[in-house]
Amino acid sequence: MSNTYTQIEFDKIIQDPKLELPLNNAMACAWVMGNFKGFNLKVLDVSKRSSLADYFIIGSASNPTQATSMAQEILFQFKRHGTLPVSIEGLRESDWILLDLGDVIVHIFMDLARDNYGLDEVYENCPQIKIPQEYYFSGPEEQSEDKGYF
Repeated sequence: MSNTYTQIEFDKIIQDPKLELPLNNAMACAWVMGNFKGFNLKVLDVSKRSSLADYFIIGSASNPTQATSMAQEILFQFKRHGTLPVSIEGLRESDWILLDLGDVIVHIFMDLARDNYGLDEVYENCPQIKIPQEYYFSGPEEQSEDKGYF
């Protein structure tokens, strides 16, 4: 995935007039995670349950390199927009990375560790924002016609 593509798509979400601040920031984080092949993604509206943030983004990664790449890309994109994180936890050698971006907190878990922390259960009664299917990584579409190559 090219940097230009990532920046264009991120900017589209941040500037989407249908998404108010800070929901646009939350959805932009979800887009990055989905396009870096994150899975089991959730955007939760925690505004009525937590004074820490308005939205939590929770997602899983298959390996530490993937988790770190997601976190670094989110931080890079927000820095381009003049937003610096309030706090970063677990970026180096951890099974849970937390990015506090103010009104949005991103939780990136290693897949096997996510159940141990139970964050999904703690906030299970919070409204979940639907993530559009196009936010998820998809490879080249299957060719529908036989080209006779094999």
